[in-house]
Amino acid sequence: MVIAEAASSLRDEMERSIALFGKKAAAITELRTLASEGAQEDWDGEGAHAVLPAAVQLAEWFVRAMPDGIAAPEFAVESDGHVLLDWTASRDRRLSLSIGENNRLSYAWLDGTDKGHGVAGFDGVSIPIRVLTAIESIVRNGYATFRVA
Repeated sequence: MVIAEAASSLRDEMERSIALFGKKAAAITELRTLASEGAQEDWDGEGAHAVLPAAVQLAEWFVRAMPDGIAAPEFAVESDGHVLLDWTASRDRRLSLSIGENNRLSYAWLDGTDKGHGVAGFDGVSIPIRVLTAIESIVRNGYATFRVA
């Protein structure tokens, strides 16, 4: 237990350092702020559910797992309590990923006239390659360059 607490403390310190963790730290701070704003039932005045703590945790893990060089997403809280991550390159080039309280990532994309959706499992450590490829395709002008090891 002491080792786990020390490792957690070290990770938190590293994430506070912009030089070491950069955009990911800023994204996690933004996510936590948004989560606190959506922490109460009916946060939107239209009957929305409070943000699910498990969804916030999984979204944090997702951000930590993102490869360096991929733009951080924009965040939103959905009315069902899920966390939405959005990457928008233009009006007709975007990817949205919904994270709930289990390990299922639901995503949909629009890339010009090409569009689609899918569901992938997330173990909290490694982002599925098909999700990474979809994100990179949107943020890098339609070309994915990830290499599968």
